[in-house]
Amino acid sequence: MYNTSSKAVSAHVAVAAFIGKVFSFNSSLKLHHWHITGPGSYSAHIALDQAIEDLLDVTDRLVETSYATVGDLDIVIPETKNPSDIVKHAEEFVKYTESQRELFTEAFTQAIIDDYQEAIRQLLYRLKRLQ
Repeated sequence: MYNTSSKAVSAHVAVAAFIGKVFSFNSSLKLHHWHITGPGSYSAHIALDQAIEDLLDVTDRLVETSYATVGDLDIVIPETKNPSDIVKHAEEFVKYTESQRELFTEAFTQAIIDDYQEAIRQLLYRLKRLQ
């Protein structure tokens, strides 16, 4: 017989792991932000500031909504490093968030994931085009 409680526990753990990685990604942007120098550094600095602000707001919404829909989560934030290639780092995280979308089955949580990805895509636009 199919055990739905085991599946629910597994999904619960996966949501917590995803949120931990989201926090780590957000922190990685701040680490990179502090180390920017050289040509175009001011625009990159400002682009990262805006993204960090936007992502923290969306992350808070995602965490609070997840607590409301699945209950308390045991979130662990993975070790965070300063990415050497911020554009590649952000592009890879968009792909990662898309691959985890299935964890969030409600339309309103899907919309929060959309907002998160939009903030990263806005960052990518600013980093690539507004130097």
